[in-house]
Amino acid sequence: MSAGFLLDARLAADTRPIARLDLCEARLMDDARFAWLVLVPQRAGLVEIADLTPSERTLLWHEVDRAGAALQATVPCDKLNLGSLGNIVRQLHVHVVARREGDAAWPGPVWGSGAAVPYGQDDREALAQRLREALQSAR
Repeated sequence: MSAGFLLDARLAADTRPIARLDLCEARLMDDARFAWLVLVPQRAGLVEIADLTPSERTLLWHEVDRAGAALQATVPCDKLNLGSLGNIVRQLHVHVVARREGDAAWPGPVWGSGAAVPYGQDDREALAQRLREALQSAR
């Protein structure tokens, strides 16, 4: 983590930390309707992907690939959705969402689709552990 890094309050409220990668912290979105990771580069002041150095951009996409592979290995998944919107939370973060045909937002985007359904603590911890293990093996 770089000096001065502070996680945006909305990301902190909506997600739970599950793993520290080389550049990013992988966080689980607390919405049981979707298996959804949020990768947050641990650098102060980032808003756009272009704010990263070239080597950090390469590392970010490697970690996005790892997160996608971990989701595919852990949960049923027909399609991965990736996004770095920043319209509500300006701090640079990348969404990696495992989608299933017929899920609560299918075929539309998950963003703004109904109210989140928080995980029960046991279910969240079980999924987080499976994702941690899959992230380790997806190096």
